[in-house]
Amino acid sequence: QVQLVESGGGLVQAGGSLRLSCAASRSVLGFNPMGWYRQAPGKQRELVATITSGGNTNYADSVKGRFTISRDNAKNTVYLQMNSLKPEDTAVYYCNARTPYLTYWGQGTQVTVSS
Repeated sequence: QVQLVESGGGLVQAGGSLRLSCAASRSVLGFNPMGWYRQAPGKQRELVATITSGGNTNYADSVKGRFTISRDNAKNTVYLQMNSLKPEDTAVYYCNARTPYLTYWGQGTQVTVSS
């Protein structure tokens, strides 16, 4: 069983920045891709960003140019740097890791952006 633990969420004013971290309980080399999703109240969970084992990234249109996903394989950690935050970015952010057979989720971390 793999544990994914997110951290770094919190309350920030619009225009501010946060960096989310997702620490895995084992090597992340076997996960392809890893990513971040978010779910706002009353809305479906949506993709924010993904990163492959080779470092290729993919972003939702709503966060392109503002968010950056990265992974540190040596630390078994994936990051999401969020800049120029907007109130509409308010949501619970979930870390995701996939293998060919299984999908893992973290417990989520709350991000709240005040206007």
